[in-house]
Parts: sequence; structure tokens; C-alpha cells
Amino acid sequence: MPQQNRRAVVTGASSGIGAATVRRLRAHGWPVVAVARREDRLRALAEETGATFFVADLTVQADVDALAVHLAETGGVSTLVNNAGGAVGLDTVEHGSIADWQWMFEINVIAVKRVITALLPLLRASVSGVPTGEGVADILTVSSIAGHIAYEKGGGYNAAKFAVAAMMDVLRLELSGEPIRVLEIAPGMVHTDEFSLVRFRGDQAAADAVYAGVPNPLTADDVAETIVTMVELAPHISLDLVVIKPVAQSAAYKVHRGPLEVKQ
Repeated sequence: MPQQNRRAVVTGASSGIGAATVRRLRAHGWPVVAVARREDRLRALAEETGATFFVADLTVQADVDALAVHLAETGGVSTLVNNAGGAVGLDTVEHGSIADWQWMFEINVIAVKRVITALLPLLRASVSGVPTGEGVADILTVSSIAGHIAYEKGGGYNAAKFAVAAMMDVLRLELSGEPIRVLEIAPGMVHTDEFSLVRFRGDQAAADAVYAGVPNPLTADDVAETIVTMVELAPHISLDLVVIKPVAQSAAYKVHRGPLEVKQ
């Protein structure tokens, strides 16, 4: 169960890992504000789980500012889950689209920075005056193993997620001495409805091929369960970086397809 007076905000909550995290947090008794662009999906998620929601495009500063005002007026926030992000294209550095790279940096890097800047005062307020060891605020960012291991044709996404990982490392240093955990979870292969479909611009066959023959790729709920574990640990424990992959995936670029069998 969450510590008293905790409230979570989850971005990118309309699908995939974000929606699964909202469901998991609500199942554990957390008050949750789900944030995304698609109001219809947020409304359905809120009706299903009892979460509240706020419609925002995190690449628009006015939307992020409005989110901060809304949270301040409705109870604040103690835990921020930066989940919004994505990949588009699978091209070489030489031939990759500048527009694709710009989009990936906007949603994976700049949007995360916008939200952190806007919500840090509220996160600080949630633990102001709380005795040491009795409370903590969290900034948890969903990055990717692509932010720690490079792979061919992943240049734009690699660059964006490496930037996110660096941002979390810097932020952790800058918040040293404050009761605020800076946490990063870096998922490997996660089979969701939209990630690969967006990356391959709606090509369902190409998206399905990513997971073909892979025994038990991660699900969104696997990642969500781990996120909830990270933020529910005792206030003095910080899992700075958690890399989570299916057993069949040894690295970002090495995935076993077919049954897992003991070598003779």
C-alpha cells in the first residue's frame, strides 16, 4: 500500500505501459491522475479504475502548465511516472528522417523535462516537513534498454533514450540531499498494441514480426508491476536503474526466437 498522503501522476496513460501502470497503482490503493492526449481512452480508463484524468499534449508548454495548476488545485502529487514516449522509424543515421528525430526528442526528452520542471515544486511540497525516512517523493521515468545499449538502425531512438538516461543521472545529482527519489526503468522487448505499430507507421505485419517466435516477451503489466514495486519500497531505498527484459532477450540487438532449452 502507498504511504499516507501519496498521489501519483502517470503520463502516456492512454495505452500500453501507462494504462497498465494506472491499473496497478489503483489496485494498490493509490489515488492516480492519468495524463494523455486521447480523452476517450482516458475517460474509459477512469471509468474502469476510478482514476481521475487530465487531457494534455506534453509537447505543448501551455498544456503542461495547465496540468501543474490542476494538480495544485486538486491535491498535489507525490509520485510522477514519466511514461509518455515512443519511437518512429528504423533507419540508419545517414538516412533517418530529421522530422522523425525531432519528434522522438520532443516526446522522449523535452516533454519529460517540461513535466519535471512544472511538477517539482509540487513534489517538494508533498514531503516538506516530513521527518527523514518517513516519506519520499518519486520521479520515475520509463526509458528503454535503447538508452543504454546502441543497436543498428536505432540511432534516433537510441539518441533520445540515452539523453533521457543522462537527464535522470544529472537530476539525481542535482536533487542530492532532498527526500526525492529519481528512478529509471529501462524495459527491453515489451509486446504492446501500439509501440511497434507506431514505429512502423501502421504496418501491422512489420510490427508483428518484431515479436514473432519470441517466447514470452514482456507485457505492459509486467513493467507496471515493477514500477509499482519501485515506488512502494521503503522511503530510504532507491532503485536508481532497473533494466527489465524477457529471458529470451540478451541485449537490445540479441533476441532468441523459439523455445528456451537447456544446452547439452
